[in-house]
Amino acid sequence: MMAEMAVAMPLMLAGEQVLAGERGMFHFPSPDEVRTQPISRGGNEAGWPFSVDDGTLACVWSGGQRVVMFFEGRPEGLEEDETFQPRQVIVTTDPMQLTLGNMASRDLFRPAASVEERIRLVAPFATLGQKLCDQPAGARVGHGEL
Repeated sequence: MMAEMAVAMPLMLAGEQVLAGERGMFHFPSPDEVRTQPISRGGNEAGWPFSVDDGTLACVWSGGQRVVMFFEGRPEGLEEDETFQPRQVIVTTDPMQLTLGNMASRDLFRPAASVEERIRLVAPFATLGQKLCDQPAGARVGHGEL
């Protein structure tokens, strides 16, 4: 539930509102509409686009469309009572959103030589996130099932 709220909160702060339960431009997603899936880098995975080895892939409706995001995982060794605000990035193949939309947390991506290379690296994760939106609320998808 906390992960779903963490995904929905930035959208709420952006001023989105619920309009008769539709997923229009101003639809504010409820926590049960948010889909999350923990993901982590495999030991020999060469195409991992993120600078951290694990996190949460999330899909939510925003601005009338599906938005896929990646949230970094809680660092090991951080005490449970210590506050942790995960960095987040939009995972998309749209070059404008990928670059400008992620300026605040661009270091959450591993270095890439060009925007084209970054798009190539994130494309499979953008597709996975879009498929995640199609899952029923509360579904847990096993590794490799998306």
